This record gives sequence, structure tokens and C-alpha cells, in this order.
Amino acid sequence: MRILLAEDDPMIGSGLQKGLRQEGYTVDWVTDGKAAVHALETTPYALLLLDLGLPRQEGMDVLKVLRQHDESLPVIIITARDSLPDRVAGLDHGADDYLVKPFAIEELLARIRAVSRRQSGRVQTELRGGPLRLDPIRHLLWLRNEPVSLSAREYALLYELMKEPDAVISREQLEDRLYGWGDEVGSNAVEVHIHNLRKKLGAEVIRTVRGVGYHIGEDA
Repeated sequence: MRILLAEDDPMIGSGLQKGLRQEGYTVDWVTDGKAAVHALETTPYALLLLDLGLPRQEGMDVLKVLRQHDESLPVIIITARDSLPDRVAGLDHGADDYLVKPFAIEELLARIRAVSRRQSGRVQTELRGGPLRLDPIRHLLWLRNEPVSLSAREYALLYELMKEPDAVISREQLEDRLYGWGDEVGSNAVEVHIHNLRKKLGAEVIRTVRGVGYHIGEDA
């Protein structure tokens, strides 16, 4: 899951980026509003974490610009502005959640999971597909009720496939979601991770649709 973090405080931004990456998220970090708008226009993200007090372009203006072109991208405002009018304005202008600083990373992670569930129309916290059951909170996977150990990148790739069980996801889409700015992406990086997952899960669990992409095999 690729996240755009718009935060101008270097200590907060660095800490959030590190904490989110440790949880398996791909995080691109910008420090002003104009850079945020440019990133949103050029890169597909699954979520925006938006500070309001951004230089060059206020966070609320970034939100307004975003909602003129994209009504669906989940947005969580992260800000020190805790007044009722600010919270109401943020939500009324299209934010999905509003979190006041300071906050614990655990609360932010829970809110990210909640927003992601609403976005995908899910109620349950676990993801299921074919013989697989994945717990996004504890980062655990079971294959026919047997636990399976995954690397961070394998987990992230499988999460992307399982959160959209009816979709066929292309290699290019997976690259966009798994790798951020500055990451080195080999030409066959996704194929290598798919190969390793198939060795652990079985060849039929992840199906290839030739010329299109990958999906979880429901009858595997």
C-alpha cells in the first residue's frame, strides 16, 4: 500500500515515514503543499496523510484541489489544529478522518486500517482469498489454517492481491504500490516475489492471467 505523507515538520515526518515503513507501507514524503499536489497528479496512491499547516500551499487547499479531481482517494488529516471549526471544515471538505497531534503511531495505523476497510467495502478485519487468511493487524498469514512466514515485501504484495479479491492486478500496478521514490526496482522484481510466494503457498494460489496480471485463485 503506497501512502503520500504531506508533513513539513522534519522530526514528525521522518518518524512517521520510518514507523509506517516498518509496518510494511510504502511511504513517499513531501514537505509542502505544492509538492503534494504534484505528487498526487503524477503518482497513484492508496492514501494521503495530510498536515494542514503546510508551506507554499495550505493543506486545506491541497484537499480542495484533490477533491476537484479525485473523490475516492482516502485522506486522513494529521494536524495540531484541534478546534471544532477546524475539524468540521476538514471533514466537510472531503477528509475521511481527522487526527490531532500528538498521537501514537498505533492509533494512526488503526485509522489507516479502518479507512482502508471502508474504502474496499469490507467489515471484517481479516482478508480471505482461496485457502488464505491474512491478518493485517498482526501481519500474519495462514494457508489452510497453517501459519506461513513471509518477508516484508512478500507480505505487502500478497496484501495487495487479497484486498481486491475480484481484481486482476498488473505487474506495473504492483510495482507502483510496493515501491516508493528512491527504491531500486529490478525489471523482474515482482516476478521474483511471485515465484517465492508460489514456492511457499503452492503454484495455484496465485494465478497468472496472461498479458494482464495476477489474482488469488479461489479454488486453489
